[in-house]
Amino acid sequence: MSLLKVSGLTKSFGGVRAVGDVSFEVGSGELLALIGPNGAGKSTCFNMLNGQLAPDAGSIEFQGRQVVGLKPRQVWRLGVGRTFQITATFSSMTVRENVQVALLSHRGGFTNLWRRARDQYVADADELLDRVGMKAQADRPCSVLAYGDLKRLELAVALANKPRLLLMDEPTAGMAPKERVALMALAAEIVKTDNIGVLFTEHDMDVVFAHASRIIVLNRGQLIAEGEPQAVRANEEVQRIYLGSRH
Repeated sequence: MSLLKVSGLTKSFGGVRAVGDVSFEVGSGELLALIGPNGAGKSTCFNMLNGQLAPDAGSIEFQGRQVVGLKPRQVWRLGVGRTFQITATFSSMTVRENVQVALLSHRGGFTNLWRRARDQYVADADELLDRVGMKAQADRPCSVLAYGDLKRLELAVALANKPRLLLMDEPTAGMAPKERVALMALAAEIVKTDNIGVLFTEHDMDVVFAHASRIIVLNRGQLIAEGEPQAVRANEEVQRIYLGSRH
């Protein structure tokens, strides 16, 4: 059974159809790339998957359960993690404290008012930071981190609820080329070791073709191609509207 099954997903804003009748699936152990030119509907599609936007029509099933109508927090509690194009961390907190907050939220630790938040789940937070190569910076405030390190921290936060599905919106945006390669290699390793599914949007085609198991392509809200990287690369319509002569 697929982790995520999307059927007939549709969303309009005024008279503009941002996403129209889009269907796809994401399986365990799969790194699925969602690509397309600006305005293709990628962000709208992403925001419907985790409950930030309600679709006008269509179905979103996560592990066989319908999630349309659930709030983002409810979707997250079911086991769907999310990273954002612009990093969403608490700059006034340390690296470790950011992960501790995510762990407290997932495990209901905020109900224990007798223990200070910074004293809870220290070892678990450090374990997650170690996975993303950030343990050595655990005590540093987020405000002084390089952008690439913030992206790694955000990934650790997204893993705090032990997701079965991870949604990554432009995970390498703003990163240097070497940092992009390293982050996506890390994501691919997590997919393999944890047997989770990852759906990611990305503009860097080198990153997409190097790491994606499969690729789906949107254009003006429509799904125009899907398949393994080489098949998508060879698709004439994809080449015409998106890849051009660069690939």
